[in-house]
Amino acid sequence: MGKRILIVDDDPDLVEAVSMLLEAEGMEPIQAYGGVEGLAKARSENPDLIVLDIMMPDKDGYQVAKELAKDDALSELPVIMLTAVTEYVGDTSYSHASGKDLVADDFFEKPVDPSALVARILELVS
Repeated sequence: MGKRILIVDDDPDLVEAVSMLLEAEGMEPIQAYGGVEGLAKARSENPDLIVLDIMMPDKDGYQVAKELAKDDALSELPVIMLTAVTEYVGDTSYSHASGKDLVADDFFEKPVDPSALVARILELVS
């Protein structure tokens, strides 16, 4: 297998769909279904890139990205953030602007164009 891509999203259908696309490109998907599990797998599985959902119940993508940025072993890891919401949700702003101070290499809105996402992943890991 080629590059190892960690997919962190609480939507199992999205995780599975992205995994199949990555496998078709010769990459090895690593699956995580929440922010806490995603952080653990980022530390244990040595991925080449992380696809990270923003809105997750246990730990949101912004919190995960902040922890990745503080970790010397993971701070240089490319991150693509996914979100279905670009407006206020309750008291929390889940806009792209909120994440601009984070080290995210790109943002994709859901529903994600699979070919565009895979093309960007290939670009970032090449």
